[in-house]
Amino acid sequence: MPEALRRFRMMLAISVRADPVRSVAAVLTATGQHATLPVRAYGLKLVADGILRHQSHRAVTGVVLMVLLTAGNRLMAWWSLNVRIRLRENTQLYLDSYLMGLVAGVPGVAHHELPEYLDRMELIRAERGYLANPFNPISWTIASVIATISVIWLLGSVRPVLALLPLVGVPAAVESGRADEKLERLIDAQAEDNRVLRHLMELAVEAPAAKEIRIFGLGPEVLGRHRSLFGRLEAARIRLAVRASVGVVAAWAIFGAAYAASLVWVVHLAAIGATTPGSVALVLSLGGQLNTQLAETGWNVAWLIRTYRAVGRLVWLADYGDRSRLALRPERPSPVPERIEDGIAFEGVAFAYPGTDRAVLADINLVLPAGSTVAIVGENGAGKTTLVKLLSRLYEPSVGTIKIDGVPLGCFEVDEWRAAMSAGFQDFARFELIARQSVGVGLTTLMDSAPAVTEALQRGAAIEVVRALPEGLETQLGREFDGVELSLGQWQKLALGRAMMRPAPLVLVLDEPTASLDAPTEHDLFERFAGAARSVAGSVGGITILVSHRFSTVRMADLIVVVSGGRVAEVGGHDRLMALDGLYASLYRTQAQGYR
Repeated sequence: MPEALRRFRMMLAISVRADPVRSVAAVLTATGQHATLPVRAYGLKLVADGILRHQSHRAVTGVVLMVLLTAGNRLMAWWSLNVRIRLRENTQLYLDSYLMGLVAGVPGVAHHELPEYLDRMELIRAERGYLANPFNPISWTIASVIATISVIWLLGSVRPVLALLPLVGVPAAVESGRADEKLERLIDAQAEDNRVLRHLMELAVEAPAAKEIRIFGLGPEVLGRHRSLFGRLEAARIRLAVRASVGVVAAWAIFGAAYAASLVWVVHLAAIGATTPGSVALVLSLGGQLNTQLAETGWNVAWLIRTYRAVGRLVWLADYGDRSRLALRPERPSPVPERIEDGIAFEGVAFAYPGTDRAVLADINLVLPAGSTVAIVGENGAGKTTLVKLLSRLYEPSVGTIKIDGVPLGCFEVDEWRAAMSAGFQDFARFELIARQSVGVGLTTLMDSAPAVTEALQRGAAIEVVRALPEGLETQLGREFDGVELSLGQWQKLALGRAMMRPAPLVLVLDEPTASLDAPTEHDLFERFAGAARSVAGSVGGITILVSHRFSTVRMADLIVVVSGGRVAEVGGHDRLMALDGLYASLYRTQAQGYR
């Protein structure tokens, strides 16, 4: 029950926070639109009885009542439509912001690799129509219930037993709701397949795969797989719909028979003078309305259930974020030091990605001295990037501890620790903003400062990229917004500039920062980074970590860490590691030969 109440509160809260005035208006207009129809049938009764009994005042009253209620019904329908359109727009804007906040508020990135999370996010995408205004089904259900109560009261005014007629239609409404619930379960079961469908669609229509789709002639293959999978999913839905329709049709047939019997009985009563002809007209009119009303009530209840389930996924997402933040919140927070005095120590650290048992890192014991430039090298897949992601707290170690000057990293608030570091990753983001902003987001407080952005670009050896742009720092980037498209290497250089916006971080992580550049250019840049690192080391004891699979470009580092198979294989300076004649020396010579 507490969970159900929480979902309903969220259904109300989303709408009220988006547009409180229209939320109230949605209930009033929907109720007014539905409630006028049964009462209008009573006006028909007055007209019929007035004419047959030659009571003109009764007939006129009935006509006036029908005219006013018909006009009111149309006015309410028009008003309701306009209110709901604007309410939907405002709710969608609010919901987009709410979803962005929920997802961006999760402190780590592990959720992006969890199938359960991805399936739920796929369902949230699929159910955006229900989430666009979760208050609508509540308002329409309330209106339908009020209208049904009005029909029951009016039927009971003819003969009390007729008030039971709507109950005969309940099984039909329930059967419709069950059919809808089965469909929802099927949609849940198909969530992963629908993700595959969307992936195939993206492969065919979006830019990243466009070249390979055409070079390898994959268009027919991708289209064929999409059609085959869609056909299989649609066939399952059709089978379910056919089975469900049998029960629904049977239930409505029972209601139809009960209504016909009631109408015959009322006609008989009128024939023997036990009731008025107006009562026959009333029952005849209400019977058609009741059929529609029950069907609509069933549909509204099903709509309410679907929205309830969709909102439940938002509740799950909010809880997931809360649990993630709570898990990383230190019981006794320690302030992030302004300066690293001793260094960073990895003590018995191991890590396996969520949902897997295979350790990507195992038994990592490593000390990174304060003020040092550290190069982490190794072959692809050795675990280099995972190591720095743990240091960035994008993931948490499965086993072991990372300490800063003897203080466990988990004792710092995540946001405070990240504010004290900076990073440039191989899988960098392309911020298609104006160039100044694309770089400046590395330190938003200085994003509007052209001198600060220019200085960061110079530290990142990326100033020539901006100088070549038609409007310099104010150039719009990205073709999607009719801006200048950059090469992969130019985008990566801007990402390096972004990483340099924080002038004196405690930790600067450069994960394959020049993967899109050639080896000589990378070597020159690394020498430049090493020089900048020595300046930061003197001021805050900062540690610069360079991750690369190119051994020849990192020999100037103070400390080289060789990672192999998820473990630290060797540690030392270039000369020492070459003298050891171990893995580093072997790989170094192999790569050196490849560049001759």
